[in-house]
This record gives sequence, C-alpha cells and structure tokens, in this order.
Amino acid sequence: MSKIRIGIIGYGNLGRGVQLAVKQNPDMELVGVFTRRDPSTVQVNDASVGVYLVEQAIDFQDKIDVMILCGGSAKDLPEQTPQIAQNFHTVDSFDTHALIPEFFDKVDKAAKASNKISVISVGWDPGLFSLNRLLGEVVLPQGNTYTFWGDGLSQGHSDAVRRIEGVKNAVQYTLPVKEAVDRVRNGEHPSLSTREKHTRECFVVLEDGANQEVVEHQIVTMPNYFADYDTTVHFISEEELQQNHSGMPHGGFVIRSGESGSKEKQLMEFSLKLESNPNFTSSVLVAYARAAYRLGQTGQSGAKTAFDIPFGLLSPKSAEQLRAELL
Repeated sequence: MSKIRIGIIGYGNLGRGVQLAVKQNPDMELVGVFTRRDPSTVQVNDASVGVYLVEQAIDFQDKIDVMILCGGSAKDLPEQTPQIAQNFHTVDSFDTHALIPEFFDKVDKAAKASNKISVISVGWDPGLFSLNRLLGEVVLPQGNTYTFWGDGLSQGHSDAVRRIEGVKNAVQYTLPVKEAVDRVRNGEHPSLSTREKHTRECFVVLEDGANQEVVEHQIVTMPNYFADYDTTVHFISEEELQQNHSGMPHGGFVIRSGESGSKEKQLMEFSLKLESNPNFTSSVLVAYARAAYRLGQTGQSGAKTAFDIPFGLLSPKSAEQLRAELL
C-alpha cells in the first residue's frame, strides 16, 4: 500500500512537531520541508527529507499529496493557504476565531478552482474544542457552553507579539480566572464576558533602542488578541526568557452545563493538559492530513473544517476495524 506523501511549509516549532508526528504514522512519509530561509541553514536530521525554498513547492505537485502549513495565523496563513491550495491539498491551524469565516471563503474559492481539499483551522482550538462545543450543544440543547484556555503558552498570540516592531522575542500565557471556572462547574450558568474568563500575561524581550511604552500599548490594544482581556506585559532579558519560558505547556477545557428533559442538571467536560502545545497541535494536523487525502481521493474539493469531516477518516484503520475495536 502506497504511503500518503506529506510536505511541510514552515519549519518552526509546529513544523518540527509535524515531522515527529509523521514518523508515528506508518501510512505516511515526509517528502520535503519548504522554508523562506536559506535551505542550507535548516537542519531536519533526516537524510531522506529534502529542504527547499517555498517557491520550489510548485515543482512537487506530483510528489506530494498533502501540504501541512505551519506558519502563523497573523501574517503567514492568510496568504499562504489560498496560494498553496492552488496546487495541493492543504491542512492548517489558522486560529484567529473572529476571522475564520472570511478565511474559509477565501480558501474555499482557491481550493475549488484547483479541485483540491483544504482543511482549515484544525488543532485543539479551533479543532478538537470546536467539536466538543458542538457535541455539548446538540446533546444538551438547554444549557450554556464555556471554553477556558490555560494555564499555557499560546503559539499564535506569542507570534503576534513577536511581529510587533521593536520586539526581539516574546511569549504569551493565557490564564483562566479560577472564580469563573468554579462558578461554571457549580452549575451556576453565569454570563461571563471575555475579560471575566481569562487574563493574558506577556514576557517580552525588546530590541535595543525600542520604546517600552509604545510596545506595551501596541500589545494591550491589539484587536482579536489582547484588546478584550486584562493583559500584563513584563519586559525581561533574553537570558531570562530562555531560562524560564522555553517550555510550551498548554491546555484547557470545554464545559457544557445544562439540563435534560426532566430538569436534571448535567455537566459535560472535555479537557487537555499538554506538555508541548506545538507537538500536540502537529499531531492533530497530521491526522487531518489523512482525512484531506481521503476526501481528495473521492473527488471532493473546497475548504473543510473539523465539522465537515467524519472521525473515521482521521484513522488509518478501516471502517470494519473501527466498528470491531472502538464502537
């Protein structure tokens, strides 16, 4: 049986995670890594995997089945996904929730024109958490859904901070407000604003000569990322960042609090506790790459989200195996 041939666009933390995840899936093989950097400076520690410029991806149309895009949501994916979808099935983890409908339409148009499948916005949120929000609503139609993130380091938000002029390096942590979580788990059904559910904490290394006040203002007022939250910004040294903030833990939970037919209180909760945010997210991307390939084999095209893809397509097992082993 031939393997699903995978390409990676972007070789940062997420791209390296995808490489590791592909090795855990015997029905897949990594063909190439595509980067905007000088390929000679990118070490993938695997002689069978070539490293190429992003512009060279077009030469691999007949050699790669699915491209997994590992860039940031702030600047990279809005441009890269529609472009790469012109020639390949794609999977990405675009995570700017407010902009997903607009992003979907743009990618859908490109993918349908090329008769390709583009699975967008899959990871754990959006992605697995999205599915659990949906599941909670349909099982308990009378109720409220609450999503809490953290304690953890957010890749997308950290990337957004690092894009600010004058920022040399940065990480951002999302922290759930304990009082809000306790109220939900107690079945109170509170109406919580964005600001009441989470706080954000940034640790920033400045470029020499950068204006601290200007950078802080740009962070705390950034729409879709920080403007709606109580955000604390700490300015630290590069040494302190590397020593105390090099790990990438994350997690969170989706809670559906509701009532069944006779007014019994019911609580559904799905949670994640992750030692490595990028390595877990990359594992989700790789599973959805399998689904993208299979959907493409059926002749389907266009953009898809986690809502559009049956779980069975994520698994390397046959439908018969799934029924016998997991149902």
